[in-house]
Amino acid sequence: MQNNSGDWQHSKANVFWGEIAPCDHVVQIYDTEGVFLDTLAGFVGAGINANDACIVIATPAHLSALEERLTSCGISITGLIDDNRYFPLDAEKLLSEFMVDGWPDEVEFNNTVSTLLKRARGFKNRKIRAFGEMVAVLWAQGNTGATVNLEHLWNKFVANESFCLFCAYPKVGITDDIADSIRHICSLHSKMIDGTGKQLTEVTYTKAV
Repeated sequence: MQNNSGDWQHSKANVFWGEIAPCDHVVQIYDTEGVFLDTLAGFVGAGINANDACIVIATPAHLSALEERLTSCGISITGLIDDNRYFPLDAEKLLSEFMVDGWPDEVEFNNTVSTLLKRARGFKNRKIRAFGEMVAVLWAQGNTGATVNLEHLWNKFVANESFCLFCAYPKVGITDDIADSIRHICSLHSKMIDGTGKQLTEVTYTKAV
């Protein structure tokens, strides 16, 4: 799926999800809420099917919409939470645990996320996949420096802890030169998922690191 050129490549969606690996840091810059929520549901659903522990750090609206999609597929949210396999967390509340004067404190960030991952792995030492919307919250607030810094903290953490991380940004929230902004955001990630929805079930996009 990856090559040495660094070019974006096409990949079937089912292949993409099946080959998600520990240390992958995936991004989607999406056109619509529906496209994003479908992708998020696919990411979490695939994790549930693989018996992974799934951490979802998102806005309350997105947590609620995701729960509706999962429930409609016959998934018991309560059962997953009771079994420590699904962790729905409010993005702004979690940000407040490690932000200091508008900037992510690395020590507090590591402590916060380490505690969460330890709980998710549990005594069964499950694999973990996580979705994080905290970067999008900071970006929407215009705090681009803190956004980039938080992405770097996540990259370091993912490399050390070996779990898959997915994050997403609404295209409408990118107010600078859109092409440059998208290139910069994507450069911080190992894979990118198409955000237009035109080929969501057929194709995703990956980039060689």
